[in-house]
Formats: sequence, C-alpha cells, structure tokens
Amino acid sequence: MKRQGKWFVLVTGLVGCAPAMADTTAGLQQSMDTVWLITAGALVFFMQAGFALLESGMSRAKNSVNVVMKNYMDLCLGSLAFWLVGYGLMFGANPTGLLGQSHFWLGNAEAMDYSLLFFQTMFAATAVTIASGAMAERTRYGAYLIGAIIVCAIIYPVYGSWVWGSLYEGSGWLAELGFIDFAGSTVVHSIGGWIALAGIIVLGPRLGRYDKQRNSRLIAGHNLNSVALGGFILWLGWFGFNAGSTASADASIGLIALNTHLAAAAGAVGALFSMGLRRKPVLLTQTINGGIGGLVSITAGCATMEPLYAIITGLIAGWVVVAGSALMERLRLDDVVGAVPVHGFAGAWGTLAAGLFLAGDMFNPAQVLVQVLGVLAGFAWAFPVALLMYGLIQLTRGLRASSEDEQRGLDFSEHYEIAYPEFQAAQLHQGKNQ
Repeated sequence: MKRQGKWFVLVTGLVGCAPAMADTTAGLQQSMDTVWLITAGALVFFMQAGFALLESGMSRAKNSVNVVMKNYMDLCLGSLAFWLVGYGLMFGANPTGLLGQSHFWLGNAEAMDYSLLFFQTMFAATAVTIASGAMAERTRYGAYLIGAIIVCAIIYPVYGSWVWGSLYEGSGWLAELGFIDFAGSTVVHSIGGWIALAGIIVLGPRLGRYDKQRNSRLIAGHNLNSVALGGFILWLGWFGFNAGSTASADASIGLIALNTHLAAAAGAVGALFSMGLRRKPVLLTQTINGGIGGLVSITAGCATMEPLYAIITGLIAGWVVVAGSALMERLRLDDVVGAVPVHGFAGAWGTLAAGLFLAGDMFNPAQVLVQVLGVLAGFAWAFPVALLMYGLIQLTRGLRASSEDEQRGLDFSEHYEIAYPEFQAAQLHQGKNQ
C-alpha cells in the first residue's frame, strides 16, 4: 500500500504538471519555428546577391554598377514600402477576399507576426527585382525605383492577398476556390515576370539590338562566371524560399527541399536537351536560366507532389524557358536576362503543374481549372497595371535613358562611377558632359 501511494503521488503530480509541460512544449515549438523562419528568410535575402551577380553578368560592363545599384536599392526601398503598406494589403484582415485592411506599418504585434513580416518582405523583394534584369541597360535609375516602390506597396501585395491572405481574418478569393501556390510560382515569380514584360514593352529594345530589317543582334553580357555564380546562389537561396514557406520547423521540409533540388537539376537538363534538339549552341546563359526555370516551376507544388513529378515539372520548365526565349526574340521584345520566360512563363507552367500532379488527386479537371483561373487572374492584374504604371512614369518623368547616356553606359551617366576603372579610364576622365 505504501508503494502504491508513492505511485499515486507521482501520477497525480504529472497530471498536475501537464498544462505547464504543454505550455513549455508549445513555447519550444514556437522558438524553433521562429529560428527556422528567420534562417529561411536570410537565405531568401541572399538570393538578392544571386540576382545582382546574374543580372550584372548578363549586362555589358558599362552598365554593371547600375544593375547592382538597382538590385540593392529596390530591396531597401521595397522593404520599407512593404512594411508600410504592402504587408497590410496582403496579409491583413481580409473580409472581402480582395484586400487586407489591417496591420499596416506593423508594430505592437505578436512575436510571430514580426517573423512572418521579415520572411514575407524577402518575397516582396524577390518579386520586384525580377523586372530589374529584364529592363537593364536603358532604364533611368530614379524612374525604376519609383516603379519598385509601387510594385512592393500595391501590385504584388494585392494579388498576394487573393492567394495567401489573410493571416488574421478572412481569406483571399482564390484561396477560397482551392488555388494551389505553396511558395509563389505565380504570386511571386509570374507576377514579377508580367511586370517585367510591361516594362520592356514601354521601354523598347536597347540601341543596336535589332537592325533596320528587324533582325536581332547579339549583345553579349560581360561576365559569364558571374552569371554562373549568381545561378548557384539563387539555387541555394531557393531552399529557404520553398522550405521556409512552411512557416514551421516540421518534417515536411525534407520533401520540399528534395523536390526543389530535383526540379532545378531537371530544368537545366531540359534546357540542355531543348538546345540540342533545336541544333542550337549549348549556351551557359540558357542552361543557368533553365535551372532557375525549374526552381520557379516547382515553387507552387513543392509541398504537394511526389519527386518523380517534380522532375517532370522541372524538365518541362527547362523547355519552356528555351522556347519562351525564342518567342520573345521573334516578337522583338528585348529581355536582357530572360526574366519573362524564366519567371513569367515557367511560373505559369509550374502553377498548372501543381494542379496536374497534386498527390492523391492527380489530373483533377476541377483543380486544373482553378489553377488556370489563378494564372489568368495574375496576368490580368499585374500586366495592365504595370503597363499603366510604367507608361505614366515614361510620360511624366521619363523611364528610358537618353541615347547618349545609353551609349556611354549608365554606370557613369547615372552614378558617376564605373566597375572596371583599369579598363575604362578614358571614360572616367572624360567628364559626364564631354
């Protein structure tokens, strides 16, 4: 009886401690989730370095400083704009399904809200910087930054609210329909791609890109090693981009990371095969873009498809990138880095693939129809609004640089400095108005 009494005391003591243990477990889980989310957000931040290297490498030396400056400052200004307005529009209370209506200039909030804001700010920065490379080498610096602020404050968050809103009350109308876009093939990448398409239409092609007979002329980038390094950095950052979208440190991260990697590898292989079958030169730039296209395409379905289908998604994305680049060439749309095929076209394909290859419910026509609707809604919102935005900037402030500045290079005309002074000494000492 005495021994039984001890066991009784022990058991009742544990029962009494159960609420405290549960609180401790919940607190530990929240701490782990926070650490994972901030780590993933830092990886997504590092993608900005990848974009800067890739975009500057695909541009000519005389514009490389300008490209990096655009990447640097669209991150800075875009982050402030997203905190001030964008986060509230995207994730605030959303009773209508169209727009968030709370949590602007976030402060005095719950601890996890700050982590989510940090993570999502990096997504907004990714969306806005996609247009930078497409519009490179002929865009006025200040005019570009005005557009970047509007993208992060309004264009990107509004569509995002339809798919991912809200974190607090209500949800977006596409989310209510069951639209699948786990980490943003359309929300981030296609939206960025359609904004880039609008920008290059308003700008027109670079001087000398097409001759009088509208035949294309190659304008080669100045540093392909930088392009390759940028591609590797983007690949690394994408593990945070996709796996971090769980917003929690749980076992699902493994499948997401694996699918991300397999799709990227398959995208590069798909681009390689496409160039070979077309009997075209096997270009490093197209191969790297194929890999990034694979990353873009798997972003929607990385959590909801099996690895085999992630590979298929990536393979097709590599082909989409090469074919999309050829289409842009035929249409005489001058996209310096291939942002529209990589992000716009491959993002649209990946969003459809998330519905086609949904584990446990593959090839469901109803789901595919919802995915098509989401893709079309993204284009119908982002492209015309961005076209209007860039058109107004061109009319009021001037979006395109002057012919003289474009010929001399935007590094010196916009920033009074050059990337390679040892090889550009004559330009450095001529003076801006010479």
